[in-house]
Amino acid sequence: MTIDHSSLFLGGRWVKPLGSSRIDVRSASTEEVIGSVPDATDADVDAAVAVARRAFDDPSGWSHWEPARRAEALERLAEEFEKRADVIIDLISQQNGMPISIARQLEAPFPGAILRFYAELIRKQPVEERRDGIFIESTTVRRSPIGVVAAIVPWNVPQTLLMTKLAPALAAGCSIVIKPSPETVLDVFELAEAIAAAQIPEGVVSIVPGGRELGAYLVSHPGIDKVAFTGSTAGGTAVATACAKLLRPVSLELGGKSAAVILDDADLDLSRMGEAFFAATMANNGQVCFLGTRVLAPRSRYDEVVDAVAALVSSVKIGDATDDDTLVGPMASPTQQQRVSRYIDIGIKEGARVVAGGAGMPTDIDRGWFVRPTVFADVDNNATVAREEIFGPVLSIIAYDSDADAIAIANDSDYGLGGTVWSTDEDRATSVAAAMQTGTVGINGYIPDPGAPFGGIKRSGIGREFGAEGLAAYQQLKSIYRMQ
Repeated sequence: MTIDHSSLFLGGRWVKPLGSSRIDVRSASTEEVIGSVPDATDADVDAAVAVARRAFDDPSGWSHWEPARRAEALERLAEEFEKRADVIIDLISQQNGMPISIARQLEAPFPGAILRFYAELIRKQPVEERRDGIFIESTTVRRSPIGVVAAIVPWNVPQTLLMTKLAPALAAGCSIVIKPSPETVLDVFELAEAIAAAQIPEGVVSIVPGGRELGAYLVSHPGIDKVAFTGSTAGGTAVATACAKLLRPVSLELGGKSAAVILDDADLDLSRMGEAFFAATMANNGQVCFLGTRVLAPRSRYDEVVDAVAALVSSVKIGDATDDDTLVGPMASPTQQQRVSRYIDIGIKEGARVVAGGAGMPTDIDRGWFVRPTVFADVDNNATVAREEIFGPVLSIIAYDSDADAIAIANDSDYGLGGTVWSTDEDRATSVAAAMQTGTVGINGYIPDPGAPFGGIKRSGIGREFGAEGLAAYQQLKSIYRMQ
């Protein structure tokens, strides 16, 4: 049975789309059509921005509600999302190939937790604060919502990444127009039902499904006050260029090529660290921007590390994403399958040693957008597979000679988003983590936390999500000077 939607969710209402084109959604595991939604047009974007602007400018509307009142609405939305979580994660797994066991860990708990975090934060954060003056008596610093937000969300972790924008934007009092990826649109229609049930006021949230051209139109729309984008570095560069021309605030969460630094005292017993290591390097079929896909191994234990990582990756079950036992599902699209396969071929041609996986489809799988989870050994940090973001289940193991050498190799990258350090000495691991040029680092594992800032440096992005810093990105500050 397919799920076919005939209407668009604009400003909290289901309305007839202004165009006739459709987006067909296929299962990543079976390649079969599982649903379709309207393909929004520029005119639909115009309508969405117009209702968002009216809602924002309404003197008695959402942007002027007391923070406590908005907090209650965010908590209602968390409850409504959680009522639909099972349906949402099943749709995500079908669409993008995320193993449903992973979806239950990421896409079920994180959205509600993020909404509740920002609800609690705005209850505590004062709208105004008074500061003693230096040349004057005092200054009142006032926080207000930045305006109408355009949020562009990718397909890999669609609900959590959407919520990193929706939750703080709503908490701040903004209106928001969301453009989901065409690969994952069925789940966002379930979120729309939750938004309506939570009684978020009319005009505040709109959803316009579409491709890159629609996203470009939304980013440059004159009615938008801020853009929040998660996606590839190439896409982020285009968004940043458009926003720079308009002097429009923008936050960018982009790609990564993070290092998983295994120190020479690390515990390599897979029964104790295997699950955490897999999650930090290959979760969601390798389709996560912060994963440590460059594994840095001490030369003194290099063969041991290679054997452990190869054994771990070779042991995981590959299959249909909706199977509870699957740990590696398909790529999200045939384009992504082709991209990852091309990088595996490049790694082989450049002389890397395949110790797990390799080119071609997994054994006994004849449909779906699968690749073989692959581990390369004897990789130089200048190799293509060590420099470029692959965004698939491909690891490169690179040798180093000392902690200082490991830090230098980890930092020798155009990216700086995530990373991990693996050691039995927490102080030593913390010292290495502090020296890594990256926005986030985990010690003996990696899980982003909604209470702490998340984001990258270099080509991994601009700005931070999560934490109080994530809320600040949707607020503007006004200083009111008191002379006496």
